[in-house]
Amino acid sequence: MGISINTNVAATRAGMYLASNHANLQKSLDRLSSGKRITEPADDAGGLAVSMKLEHVSKVLTGASHNISNAISFLQVQDGVLNTAGKIVTRMGELQGMATDVTKNSSDIDNYELEFNDLREQLNELTKTEFNGIRLFGDWQADIAVPAVTAANNIFGTDDAHAGVTLNVIISEDGTTNVPVHRALLGSALMVNQAGTIGDPATAIAFTDDGAVKVGLIKDPATADALSLDPADATPFTAAAFTQALENIATLRATNGGQVQRLMYAQANVDTQVSNLIAANGRIVDVDIAQESSNLAKQQVLVQASAAMTAQANVANDVALMLLQ
Repeated sequence: MGISINTNVAATRAGMYLASNHANLQKSLDRLSSGKRITEPADDAGGLAVSMKLEHVSKVLTGASHNISNAISFLQVQDGVLNTAGKIVTRMGELQGMATDVTKNSSDIDNYELEFNDLREQLNELTKTEFNGIRLFGDWQADIAVPAVTAANNIFGTDDAHAGVTLNVIISEDGTTNVPVHRALLGSALMVNQAGTIGDPATAIAFTDDGAVKVGLIKDPATADALSLDPADATPFTAAAFTQALENIATLRATNGGQVQRLMYAQANVDTQVSNLIAANGRIVDVDIAQESSNLAKQQVLVQASAAMTAQANVANDVALMLLQ
């Protein structure tokens, strides 16, 4: 190649390599400082697209895991109320048994009746318990249409047409898979007929209607009824009523426990998916620090070398001056 002044080919090439090596050095610094292998779409367009989808799914499933936790808390609060209701029914059965004692006079029975009616009113309040504004046992006023008072005997009525009072907890990223959570109808479990019996629970949330007029172990404080503990009265409570009501509550608690267990397994599955998705996404976007550190050292040497060679190339054509002298 001849010696020329206008075109310094060596300097041009050295400058090109310097620019390229400097860009690679900057890219390596970006990766190490960010911890990511993909710092812009051009680094790996396909990998970036997959990463975005994996990250989206993991975020949605993380939200589903939080929702499951809240549903478990809902059921745990529900079970606490059911446990309290069971204790109240047991105490009411105890009071009913003591009221049948032949050695008790009417004054004694009236004293038992005071506590008994207080407990009935408390059961009525329990059916309205809320969790963050959501009724644990359905809307006792709207869903179940009680306390309705019959004209004939001023006792509670009930409507079993409300049976499907459930909440659905989403446990999948596409929203198509869910777990039903029953707002256990405590009020239905506490409705018995005057003979003291009720149909066995058809499901955990609906109790069969045997056709008889129902009377409640619950009592609205604003509503009077003719029921009493005194076995000599026309409409006394019987021991069978409390036994059946307690069995109904036990059924609700068993269903509650099964739902909590299912949600725990669902949450474990969701958390496992999230963990694996995060790991898969990390393998796509995270930089290998050891490998990139080696690359950084190489690029630093290349930049320094190309800069030095560019300087040398810039003075290489000085030999032309010697020829002109």
